[in-house]
Amino acid sequence: MDLGLFDYPLPEHLVATHPAAQRDQARLMVVNRSSHSISHHHFYDLPTLLRSGDALVLNNSRVIPARLIGHKLPSGGTVEVLLLREEAPKRWTALVKPGKKIQKGTQIVFQKNLLEAEVLEYRSKGERLIQFNCSGEWWETLDKLGHTPLPPYILQARKRIAQFPRQLPLEEEGDKERYQTVYATERGSVAAPTAGLHFNTPLLENLRASGIDLAWVTLHIGAGTFKPVTTPKVEDHPMHAEYFTLDQENAEMLTRAKHAGQRIVAVGTTVVRTLETLARSDGSTAPTSGMTTLMILPGYQFKMVDAILTNFHLPRTTLFMLVAAFAGLDSIKTAYQVAIQQQYRFYSYGDSMLII
Repeated sequence: MDLGLFDYPLPEHLVATHPAAQRDQARLMVVNRSSHSISHHHFYDLPTLLRSGDALVLNNSRVIPARLIGHKLPSGGTVEVLLLREEAPKRWTALVKPGKKIQKGTQIVFQKNLLEAEVLEYRSKGERLIQFNCSGEWWETLDKLGHTPLPPYILQARKRIAQFPRQLPLEEEGDKERYQTVYATERGSVAAPTAGLHFNTPLLENLRASGIDLAWVTLHIGAGTFKPVTTPKVEDHPMHAEYFTLDQENAEMLTRAKHAGQRIVAVGTTVVRTLETLARSDGSTAPTSGMTTLMILPGYQFKMVDAILTNFHLPRTTLFMLVAAFAGLDSIKTAYQVAIQQQYRFYSYGDSMLII
């Protein structure tokens, strides 16, 4: 398939730079695949839009404060480090800026006598293997010194509308809380499962009271999730790998629900990838942990997922291709055109879409 099929124009002002005032006040577009209809709601309407007996599946991965700012020794030049994967205790694969100047053996100080690091290996595309030396407990130190890894397009959009763009911080007050789901428990993501950002605790309780079952998976989202596809043929794109896990209790619950004819409603593309990676031909699943490189394109036959709750995605990304595979490319392009006309807010801090 040609990459150009998955492009669309978006006015810059529709890129959400901040979340809705209240999580569940985001707008919610419902796209019905059977009737080819589109309707407009708010996220707090979700319990009335789902059915009693639906199984709502959420990703409980927690975003870590993965962006660190340090200084290269002995020059004192500024170094930005984005943690990607923990390879061993305090040893991480990371992206670094400026990449060309950070070589094997480079020493970096983040806070003297608290957190320092040495580059152990030079890796391609800006990646390095870094060993950290931390005088305190690792996660406490990271929480103290690390910044929320907001997507580049949010930072860029904030700069466009700021009077003094060079002085903008890497995060603003509130980002650490709002770029995190209220149910996040398992540390490991460097990007939020954004479809879940609209839930608050009262809404989750309301869903349960409405007879909707909640199930949980974990998929730790990597920086590659936002990477645009650049290969002319989308099938040639090297899909990024992400770690997932599904435990016994939730695997059994999902299998029972599927066999009972209940709808499986995936909250976000991360949940879709996890469930479809694990699904057997009859829709059942089993507890498993591992890495998934599943790339879902139009023509894919879904085995587990019956409905998707998702945000509006960047063009030419695997996320946009996934929702196009589920809803149909023409239908999803029409829905995005309507969203633009109706001034929906796009991307991670933006509004939401329910595809049923």
